[in-house]
Amino acid sequence: MPRRRSSSSSSATGDRSGGSAATPRNRTPQPVRIRRRTFGDFVKAFFAFVALLVLVVGVPAALATMAGWPLPRTFEPMEWLKADVSVETFQSILVFFVWLAWAQFTACVLVEMKAALSGVGVPGRVPGAGPSQLLARQLVAALLLVGAAAASFTPGLSQLGQGVEGNQQPTAATAQQTPGLFAQQQEQAAGTAAALAEQASHAAAQAEADGGTAQQGDTKFYRIQPPEGRHHDSLWEVAERHLGDGRRYKEIFALNKDRTQPDGSKLSEASLIRPGWIMEMPGDARGGDLVEMPDDAPEVSPDVQQQIHDYARTGDHAQGGGGAGAQGGGSDAQVSLPEQRPAPVPADPAPAAPTPSAGQEHATPAEAGHSFGLPEALLAAPLLAAGLLGALGHRRRQALWQSAFGAVGGRRGMEPPTPEGDAQDVQDALLVGADPEGVRLLDRSLRGLAASLAAESRALPVVYAAWLSAGDLHLQLAQPAGKPPAPWRLGQDQTFWMLTKDDAGRYEDVDTAAPYPGLVSLGTMDDSRLLLNLESVPGIVSLSGGEADRAAVFASVAAELATNGWSDRMTITLVGFGEDLTPLAPNRIRHLDDVEALVETMEAETRQRRGALGAAGHDSVLTGRTGPAQHTRWAPQLVLLAAEPSAEDAVKLAELAADASRLGIGYLVGTGSGDLPGAAWEMEITGEGKLLAPLLGLELDAQLLPAAQQRAVVELFVEADPDRGPDGPVTTPPFLVDISEQGRPAVYARLVGPYEIIGLDTPDGERSPLLHEALALLLLHREGVHPRVLSSALWPRGVTDDVREALLDRLRAWLGTDTDGTPRLGTDRTGRLTLAQSVVSDLDVLRSLYHEATQGKGVDSRAVRGRLLTDALVLVRGPLLADRPEGRYRWLTHEIVDAQLPLLVADTGLALSEFHLEKGRAEKAIEALNAALRTAPADERLWNELLRATHALDDPTRLTALAADLIGRSGARGLPPRTEALLDELLPTWRDAVEAAAAG
Repeated sequence: MPRRRSSSSSSATGDRSGGSAATPRNRTPQPVRIRRRTFGDFVKAFFAFVALLVLVVGVPAALATMAGWPLPRTFEPMEWLKADVSVETFQSILVFFVWLAWAQFTACVLVEMKAALSGVGVPGRVPGAGPSQLLARQLVAALLLVGAAAASFTPGLSQLGQGVEGNQQPTAATAQQTPGLFAQQQEQAAGTAAALAEQASHAAAQAEADGGTAQQGDTKFYRIQPPEGRHHDSLWEVAERHLGDGRRYKEIFALNKDRTQPDGSKLSEASLIRPGWIMEMPGDARGGDLVEMPDDAPEVSPDVQQQIHDYARTGDHAQGGGGAGAQGGGSDAQVSLPEQRPAPVPADPAPAAPTPSAGQEHATPAEAGHSFGLPEALLAAPLLAAGLLGALGHRRRQALWQSAFGAVGGRRGMEPPTPEGDAQDVQDALLVGADPEGVRLLDRSLRGLAASLAAESRALPVVYAAWLSAGDLHLQLAQPAGKPPAPWRLGQDQTFWMLTKDDAGRYEDVDTAAPYPGLVSLGTMDDSRLLLNLESVPGIVSLSGGEADRAAVFASVAAELATNGWSDRMTITLVGFGEDLTPLAPNRIRHLDDVEALVETMEAETRQRRGALGAAGHDSVLTGRTGPAQHTRWAPQLVLLAAEPSAEDAVKLAELAADASRLGIGYLVGTGSGDLPGAAWEMEITGEGKLLAPLLGLELDAQLLPAAQQRAVVELFVEADPDRGPDGPVTTPPFLVDISEQGRPAVYARLVGPYEIIGLDTPDGERSPLLHEALALLLLHREGVHPRVLSSALWPRGVTDDVREALLDRLRAWLGTDTDGTPRLGTDRTGRLTLAQSVVSDLDVLRSLYHEATQGKGVDSRAVRGRLLTDALVLVRGPLLADRPEGRYRWLTHEIVDAQLPLLVADTGLALSEFHLEKGRAEKAIEALNAALRTAPADERLWNELLRATHALDDPTRLTALAADLIGRSGARGLPPRTEALLDELLPTWRDAVEAAAAG
């Protein structure tokens, strides 16, 4: 995270620490700002005085004169019960309540008068006196406008018409709605801490030299102002006004943390400040509402002078401390960025490479500022990239299987389309940036935690956020929840549960619901990645900033929620998105046209969930999400509203969001003004990609999905949609080889089965695994491989440029050149690595043989077709890269070749079986089908064709045995419907025959 730089601050500090005698700047005492009183103030004060006189003195005088004392003069309860209830009785009861209301209002006046005159803190609350105390506050404020010191500390009469709740809250009302999630993070910069220490030490020495007085040269103080309308003072605004940069509020917090304020409380969170509190300011603070040590400031009241004197004697600097306010631990309510821990160094046969940070797990140090043409937004979003990549692979596999089974006409056996342009760059960025291992660990860790808590009969704690830091997982709780189950342990305080990366790796898959499916990445701060739990927020999360910047944040959040790997099910409602993201996850995403439809939909959803929780007897969705009460109604509903709602709609959304966290509903709403009713957490996205939340202590490098990348991602998913019509790309494979004798390759690699290479010398033993793996990746991507994709596949933890280039040089030297001098490893016009056509794999030959047999020469020549299909099936020696070393070739998890190869082998076996059955050679057909089943044992088409070929032998016993074997393989799921129908046709008595064979 970029650090603040302030030359003025540094120079001032340097002068003091150096003991220079030069006079500090701005030595003239600056009084507290006092608003000038107007004629209107005197008019308001007069009417307020009359109103107070009537209410406090006139009301009791009138009651005493007209109604008298409301209580009986004797205490005889039994006589009271026996007495008749008359009109006088009701009058006495009414008079009693009027007296009670007067007494309550008088108490409110006294409390407000005391607080206003003392200027200390927020007035105490009189129980049950909301409206009365509000009225008393306004009248006292108006009356004291003519006082000497009260004008700056009281709100105006203009607030009288506002809502009771809004006026009843103190300055920290907005912050108190935020449950202490992201309080001020601990100061990390040693330079800043040292500067504060020097400043404090110098101030203490100077105070001691002056005989213990509070004279400290240019030390300045600021008094927190009361709210004006809906505006509340905050440290961010104070820093912005007087230090020129709102982000310097951390310095103010460090100087004043845990120091006793005039009202007896302490500053423990940057977001929780109160009117009347005093803040010591850095020496370079400027502005008219500051005061220096106030001996020479006659306009400052003696009480305020004394408070500042007393406050100046508190804090570490008063005892000559070393600036512990910047580094010391806070109170239990203090929540900060998780403590950093060094990541363990993994054992890796690859050359040593620096370990990347949590925000750039797959970006090498040398590549951090250079993307080689790939979108930086996706390179810096490892969890989002992993989710998109996994969902895209699943979509492509669906398309392959549906094509193979004829679900989509005209596309059977077709290769997935090869992306081009922006879509190709985005796909490469996903391959480079994805962290599937991190997603797997996060998912297993959260589910394992839920299972452990369920085993102990403990409820899931409310989690506001998760931090991924150096491979460790920190859960930030809404409140302390006791000791976590092992291997989790308490973090830096009671509201952090921590799990190390090593402990997370010991978790296995467990059969339990995802406990926190609403977690979504927002960005990185320092070396930690933040995931906010949207469904746990007690209200709306508002996002302000430019429209395009907001849209990039919304798109990133929506895409990750739709494709993440730590959720089971959810509904994501999108409103106001320029690009419809529904193709990413049609089962999760729904798109509504406007805010009106959203309000109507969410009103119904809120009612339904409240009723469901009440009927189930649960307090919240967390108590019903795991265990025997699991149900789809506990899945989260997350609303992403990119369009700014109208004032009326905003109020409706605020009402719906008031109870949303208990119901598992989250709201992220965009606003251009940054002022949204009901917003519990307010964030802002800047044009520089920073996500700011000053009251939460957040300044993140935001995770974004800009419009261009959003369109390219959607294009990838649309092209892979299995329901697209047959008007897609042609069915010709992207790469065919010459299968004639003249087309014998110079380098031939066997990938289908054990990995073998023919035509090359065996490389150096230490580098051989890397070279073989790099060549396999290139052979499986004849369209070309981006250099960064290659390096991220071989070194998932990152690698420097020189190591990657050294490997490519060795790979070029190993592959050599063709007879015409052309290197066998080249680059295309986009800079991607490509292999020459003289370098061929058996998978390339297998594709070419099948294509030539079914669409080439084999179409017109039966003999040629049979020979080509037989040659193709002979190439199949087992699964892809059958003997690959453990821990390597992890990039295969991103590929769909594990689905392509079985389908290609099955298509070849079916075609050869058909070829033999045409001539009545059932045994040959069975032999071909069995050969294909060794590679594609789950392909229903092969089993059905095997049943037909066996039936052609006219041997019921053999057919019955095959049926029994097929039933045994199907397990508890039973036979597929089409296979069962085929058996009914071929062997109507198969059920009885199978049962008899099993009994025998």
